[in-house]
Amino acid sequence: MKIDQNQKYRPSLHFSPKEKWLNDPNGLVFFKGEYHLFYQHNPNDSVWGPMHWGHAVSKDLIEWEQLDIAIYPDELGTIFSGSAVIDWNNTTGFFPNDPGIVAIYTQHLDSSDETGPKQVQSIAYSHDHGRSWIKYNGNPVLTHPTKVDFRDPKVFWYEQENKWIMSLATGQTISFYSSRNLIVWKFESEFGENIGFHEGVWECPDLFELPVENSGEKKWMLIVSVGDNSKLDEGSRSQYFIGSFDGNTFKPEHEEIKWLDYGKDNYAGVSFSDIPEEDGRRIYLAWMSNWRYANQVPTEGWRGQMTLPRELSLKKVDGDINVVQRVVKELDSYFQVKEEITDIMINDASPLSVNISERFVDVDLSFKNSNSSLYGVTVHHTKSHYTGIHIDTNNNTLTVTRENSGEVDFSDNFSLSQSIVLMDTSELKLRLIVDSASIELFVNEGEYSLTSLIFPNFACERISLFSADGEVQLKNGKFSVPSK
Repeated sequence: MKIDQNQKYRPSLHFSPKEKWLNDPNGLVFFKGEYHLFYQHNPNDSVWGPMHWGHAVSKDLIEWEQLDIAIYPDELGTIFSGSAVIDWNNTTGFFPNDPGIVAIYTQHLDSSDETGPKQVQSIAYSHDHGRSWIKYNGNPVLTHPTKVDFRDPKVFWYEQENKWIMSLATGQTISFYSSRNLIVWKFESEFGENIGFHEGVWECPDLFELPVENSGEKKWMLIVSVGDNSKLDEGSRSQYFIGSFDGNTFKPEHEEIKWLDYGKDNYAGVSFSDIPEEDGRRIYLAWMSNWRYANQVPTEGWRGQMTLPRELSLKKVDGDINVVQRVVKELDSYFQVKEEITDIMINDASPLSVNISERFVDVDLSFKNSNSSLYGVTVHHTKSHYTGIHIDTNNNTLTVTRENSGEVDFSDNFSLSQSIVLMDTSELKLRLIVDSASIELFVNEGEYSLTSLIFPNFACERISLFSADGEVQLKNGKFSVPSK
């Protein structure tokens, strides 16, 4: 079978652009039955370049319709990352009749002979569900006299004080601003000194309140992406903070660094605005790549894709509150169970193999360790391409290896292993979603996630389970394939 190189590695479940370059998700918002995904887009090339806002919409968060470019560069600069909100109460004065969407975004001007680079915040608004945009004639609405990194505004309505709050990435900190009308902004506070991970520029903040599972508590969560540092193997990644917010100041409740994802390929993620109250979910989406090799991944004609949308909540484990990520329930209808296996022992003499031969697969596994020191899962993409998931019970680590997963030679960094240190491996639940060019792994119902690109010739021929030393019990294994 001849492979169309322009469609090789094209995902079935994940959003990717029809052509050219994609990176950060922007302006995630729900309005009148549609989820809107705006994103960083270079329409001229398949590598990063002059940024526009691309645009796609979906009814179910899985199937997306790509629309025309939403926001183009102008004399104030290219269109960097930002957010979108629904102005339900016409605080801007842009919507005297019906509510509409307001986009808040960074504009970036490169340095010239006379001036250095400049980043400012601008707004635009839409009366027709995001299909066309009017840029505010008073742009920019927020500038800073000295900060070079001044970008990625994420805005939400703070009900308690009837005002908008903006989280803004400002170098090695996050600055908070407030506004009554999205036009005039007031500085509130700055967060980040002497806390968190600082080995890269801070980017793409998102602040929101989440329930703590099995309690009446709520906490505020602040996501902060951290840019690439060539001295570190991890590349770009995302941290988060749990704490309180009073409309002016965010106060963390912990000192340790918390990572949102333990894989290489989850970056610049933010959550959807204006999910209806009766739905109540906090839905998050990220760019599935890493700045260490994003411009080199081996797709042709297009480059970049998003993670699957995930519902976020908080969970208290041994007194510590951490984020939990679960793929949105809308994905379930795309799968049907092919095979279910219960209560079998796996050892060196008795591995388990399940034939799949599909363009995507969803695998749920529940293990109970008997006396194995090393067990795991191998995703066989083809006879020669495979990705390994290894659980070392002596060191309580889970490691994903992709050096044999397909094309890897575009980056020396890509073949390095990705690991999670777990609290316990005596019992473990894994959910594994494999698409044409990715594996998203969720451990213990979303207490940990590991997101990883792969570039094999085929998504999945079969799945095998092994125990290299001792026995492990597969309490339950469910293997699901496309339902349509």
